[in-house]
Amino acid sequence: MRIIIVGCGRIGSGLAKRLGQDDVGLAVIDQDPRTFSHLEKDFKGTQITGVGFDRDVLLKAGIEQCDALAAVTSNDEANVLIARIARLFFNVPRVVCALHDPRKSDIYNRLGLLVFDPMSWGVNRVADLISFSHFNVSMSIGNVDILEIEIPTLLVGRKVADLSIPGEISVISINRGNQTLIPLLNTTFENRDRLHLVVSSLSVNKLESLLGL
Repeated sequence: MRIIIVGCGRIGSGLAKRLGQDDVGLAVIDQDPRTFSHLEKDFKGTQITGVGFDRDVLLKAGIEQCDALAAVTSNDEANVLIARIARLFFNVPRVVCALHDPRKSDIYNRLGLLVFDPMSWGVNRVADLISFSHFNVSMSIGNVDILEIEIPTLLVGRKVADLSIPGEISVISINRGNQTLIPLLNTTFENRDRLHLVVSSLSVNKLESLLGL
């Protein structure tokens, strides 16, 4: 797997550190070579100095064989331009870009771009950690949350269908021992299962009721 990260600030360097643990081919692009000092000393990927939307720079980074690209510079317009070039001209399968002004998110979502607001994401994550919530929020996309929970005792032996509401709540994976399963509606919950669920923010109360919380 090959991944390109455009922008080597806090987000880009942190992403490179995290992905570097997964034995993937990484290329990091930034127009300021001094930012590469943020990378780990043992970073094994490629460091490329240049503008992230320059065709020659992207080709040097290996975009023609790229599986995913993250545009995480401090400039929203640059991130969107890089993301659109990656999607439209190089057909990169998965493209994500940082959006520091969330007021533009609807526009860019309509363009088919997968965007995230680092500040809002971080704030929401900290709020979850300190608010004694029953749920661990792994990710938020608009008004949809991906939650992680351990199956409560009362649902052990029940079916995934018992914890599903079409269009509102869906169990997308079960971590069981050393395995991760993609469940069917008739999959039975077992003790100590950890679940990932997709939940509409308007349906959290319904989820709490189903879980007996």
